[in-house]
Amino acid sequence: MEIETTAKIFKELGHPTRLKIFKRLVKAGFEGLPVGSLQEELTIPGSTLSHHISNLASAGLIQQRREGRTLYCVVEYARLLAVISFLQDECCIDMPASLQDNQQNNEK
Repeated sequence: MEIETTAKIFKELGHPTRLKIFKRLVKAGFEGLPVGSLQEELTIPGSTLSHHISNLASAGLIQQRREGRTLYCVVEYARLLAVISFLQDECCIDMPASLQDNQQNNEK
């Protein structure tokens, strides 16, 4: 994942309301939640919620799907996992091998 892409994702998640929305959608799982349920549950005005959903979608963190008259928001879990991997991939890579071994032994 590119650093610019990751920075945009963190920028969007850096807003408390967007983070609340995203966290709630993560809890909902692969089916997502209807926008109306999100609005009701998080007590966010419709226009404000729409703005935040748009930002999350533009960062590729969520997608929307329509079922009849209901609009659902669903987390893009592959994108979420890519961000987590971006942070973990080089974890402790500069640490001397002897210290890495000690750390791994302490975790067991």
